[in-house]
Amino acid sequence: MSIIKGLEWTFNTQAEKYEKTRPGYVAELYNDIFEMIDINKDSNVIEIGIGGGQATLPILKTNCKLTAVEYGENLANVCCEKFKQYPNFSAVVGKFEDSDFEKNSFDLIYSASAFHWIPEEVGYKKVYALLKSGGVFARFSNHPFKDKDREGLYEAIQDVYAIYMPKSSAPKEYTEKQAFERANTANKYGFIDISYKLYHRTRTFTSKEYTELLGTYSDHIAIEEKTRKKFFSEIKSVIDSFDGKITIYDTIELQLARKP
Repeated sequence: MSIIKGLEWTFNTQAEKYEKTRPGYVAELYNDIFEMIDINKDSNVIEIGIGGGQATLPILKTNCKLTAVEYGENLANVCCEKFKQYPNFSAVVGKFEDSDFEKNSFDLIYSASAFHWIPEEVGYKKVYALLKSGGVFARFSNHPFKDKDREGLYEAIQDVYAIYMPKSSAPKEYTEKQAFERANTANKYGFIDISYKLYHRTRTFTSKEYTELLGTYSDHIAIEEKTRKKFFSEIKSVIDSFDGKITIYDTIELQLARKP
């Protein structure tokens, strides 16, 4: 989906729906993080942009001290309730770039589908400053793609988008070249041991589930409510005409980098 600067506020308006419908990440991704750095009860960790907590539990279960930085107060509140049984969890409301943490004090800083909202130079420099020597930055995100097996469904959905979001571009499948280039961004800011990995999965939705998911994307939330409801109704009708199901092909990327 499109990323439009200035729409960061939109997610907070759909906090509970976001927590319910947005996907988590594959177990292999966390295993790869833990292979690069041992996280335990003595570790100090920041999650940048916790959202609905989709990427939080596997890190919390290490018993580390995890501080989430979340711009949306409603999202932070949802996660405080979601993880209330974990005394090692806390949340700070605000932008990561404005947050005040002690430098050279974190073992792991990670961000799941959120770091792109922060200006590159600001974000990388701040992460580098906050990490201990040997600390790791993990940046990961999910890139959904069309139902590959039903081209007709994809084309019919694009026809609806042409009416309601004519300036939006058709989604393209995320490539290894893009992952390589994003990973090596860290090289400009002094990081070492830079690597990346891609993971793949499919998710199948009913028409209702899929339109609920669309309702958590920033550029869709920003559409005027009455128009958005009509838009989603037409998307639902298209999917219902194709047996009521749609399958999304996900590419999940992980970039890892270490502070010397």
